[in-house]
Amino acid sequence: MSRPPSLALFGFGAFGRLLAPLLATETSLVICDPARQAEVVAAGYPSVPPEEAARADILLLAVPLAALPGLLRQLAPLLRPGQLVIDTCSVKEEPARLMRSLLPEAVELIGSHPMFGPASAARGIAGAQLVLCPLRGQGWRRLAAHLRGRHGLRVIIASPEEHDAQAALSQGLTHLLGRAMAGMGPTPRIRTRSFELMMEALSMVTGDAPDVYEAVTGANRHLGPLRARLARALAEETPAQDRP
Repeated sequence: MSRPPSLALFGFGAFGRLLAPLLATETSLVICDPARQAEVVAAGYPSVPPEEAARADILLLAVPLAALPGLLRQLAPLLRPGQLVIDTCSVKEEPARLMRSLLPEAVELIGSHPMFGPASAARGIAGAQLVLCPLRGQGWRRLAAHLRGRHGLRVIIASPEEHDAQAALSQGLTHLLGRAMAGMGPTPRIRTRSFELMMEALSMVTGDAPDVYEAVTGANRHLGPLRARLARALAEETPAQDRP
């Protein structure tokens, strides 16, 4: 019987805490997050320093985009040929550029974006979407098959550019609308079911960490034109009597 692959999870924030129990069932899991070492140990996972975590077969980087360059530079001299490095940032073009430029050529690279989080995955991840962006090597093929077969995920293969262009609409604008609607005041007593469903959907993103909001709204170059189109569409729909 072959041993399970070793996997190092970098980052034990909200998303890392969501992933850890799933990963622990099928890998030899260690977690590296020096700032949350006590939380990792309290949750029952091995907490290891970066030098030890970098020996794993698979390195899963669940850190904010702003922390990614520093982590990659720290890991680069510690890696060996054949290892697989996967990021989980909410945008893909910039992480792809960073991993390609900062990590050794002999290391396999995959960009990933699970299109779910702690709120939307509260009842499980079966049926949820996960995007894989193959960057270097063929390990993505085995990973895609495993995620589909073992976890029932709907795996979408895309380039980083295709991901960001589509996610600007499906995720970026959602976060912008969630932030805007949260600032509109208390929920009215008089409301339609469609309003309730819309607010329920937007509530899934309003609780995201600030770094997630910044990534999907500030680090996606495709969002600006969409935001401008939305502003024009709203202006065109404004009744004449309400215009300045």
